[in-house]
Amino acid sequence: MNGYFQLVITDAGTGIKVFAPTDGGIALQTGDVRDYLDAHKIEYDLVIINDAVTKAEGSIVVFSQAKILPERESCTINVSKDKMLVTAYFYAPSQGAELMTEAEVIKDLAYRKIVYGIKKENIAAFFANRQYCTEIVLAEGDPVREGHDAKLEYHFTLNLHAKPTLNEDGSVDYKKLNLITNVKEGDILVTHHPEDKGDPGKDVYGNPVRPHNVKPTYIKYGKNTVLSEDKHTLTAASSGHVTVKEGKVSVSDVITLQNVDVATGNIEYEGSVEVAGNVATGFSINAGGNVHVKGSVEGASIKAGSDVILERGINGMGRGEIDAGGNLVTKFIENAKVTARGSITSEAIMHSTVASGTEVNVSGKKGFIAGGKVSATNRISAKVLGSEMGASTQIDVGADPTVKVRLKELQKSIATIQKNMENIKPTLESITVKVKQGVKFTPEQLKYAQQLIATNKQLTQKLEEDTTAYTDLQEQLADTGKAEVVVEENAYPGTVVSIGELSMVVKKIIKYSKFVIRDGDVRLDSL
Repeated sequence: MNGYFQLVITDAGTGIKVFAPTDGGIALQTGDVRDYLDAHKIEYDLVIINDAVTKAEGSIVVFSQAKILPERESCTINVSKDKMLVTAYFYAPSQGAELMTEAEVIKDLAYRKIVYGIKKENIAAFFANRQYCTEIVLAEGDPVREGHDAKLEYHFTLNLHAKPTLNEDGSVDYKKLNLITNVKEGDILVTHHPEDKGDPGKDVYGNPVRPHNVKPTYIKYGKNTVLSEDKHTLTAASSGHVTVKEGKVSVSDVITLQNVDVATGNIEYEGSVEVAGNVATGFSINAGGNVHVKGSVEGASIKAGSDVILERGINGMGRGEIDAGGNLVTKFIENAKVTARGSITSEAIMHSTVASGTEVNVSGKKGFIAGGKVSATNRISAKVLGSEMGASTQIDVGADPTVKVRLKELQKSIATIQKNMENIKPTLESITVKVKQGVKFTPEQLKYAQQLIATNKQLTQKLEEDTTAYTDLQEQLADTGKAEVVVEENAYPGTVVSIGELSMVVKKIIKYSKFVIRDGDVRLDSL
């Protein structure tokens, strides 16, 4: 039993009798007595009250010469913020005062409109064996069971931050990239776990409490894959390399070439491409899977649905382009335009326009970015930024470089759809009115009405899709707080570092630092 107190009215005045806890109960707190006396507007000396509570001797301690009227047994009822729990805190009556009844408590709950989950057994137990200054549960709602979003479980490596192994001398070991995942026919590629909508609950007022909304998802499948009848399992229909492009899982084959030049012409292939030699100036590779070039790339164009590996790098000569749907690993990038949905890893980037959907890592022996513009969603790391010659170097992090472009496209699309829907709205409303009036249409009018209704349905669906995509991209654009730029050695004057919409111009050499957002501006932190 918890410790508790009782008011006592004596010839000398009003006093308090404090009972110590028994059998491991909780000791009475001065605040419990103070709250009670304040609520009943009884004057008291806090020092005397505190001393009586601390000693808990069970003797009467007079704290006021004033005599009060007897105080009947009482309780304080509390409802939790989520309306799922009702508790009572009972106080003993002053000596000889009136006791409460079980019916009073039930009536009080009804008055407060508490109608669900009432613990009558707890109430009865109190009146059978009173325990004061102890929290007693009077009513309890049924808690809501939250569900979860649907999710896709990939049974192969799905990593947009893959990095090659660095040797002790700073060079890259291209034989240990682990970017290509081989699968066999019949292998399970993806498992779909459906969404769980959860179960509603009910609060103590009898109101339903609904779980949070959950999001569905589904498996997108492509070449050489089989989706099960229940749409929950995707398997490989053939052996090859598994790739993911725009969420669609495919299994691709590999074509191997000595060189890409006049002997082969431009390469268009749905699978992966391996080039043992070089890709000549003016030629292109467009592959649905990976592209791996062991020689050099000069002034050529390479587009891959997944990863791109260039063992000797690219000298774009102002016309070379790389577009990787996954990661890009290369020896160097010079005078080229490079885009990757995943990470970009290189030993040097010179006078190029480079954009990564995740991060850019420039390490190895040189590890510098000099000239041009390099951007990434999450992080850019290099030994050196800019050059002693003051080369204009722009470093941007904080949002996927393609997001802003896509946002503008969606804005334009949404505006066009809304305009088209407004144009056909009066005609649709007129048709609806005539149908209700029983007007008969000619075959030509009926066909036109059906076409108009179908068009409106298509526009409505497209508007919903574009609006959802626009909202998702806005959330991505707003999330720049964790983006950073790391400089392992020097950042030279002439370098501009931007994080989201904020920028810092490097005016003197900065060493061993990282650029982050703090206090609403671009700041420097030590490594």
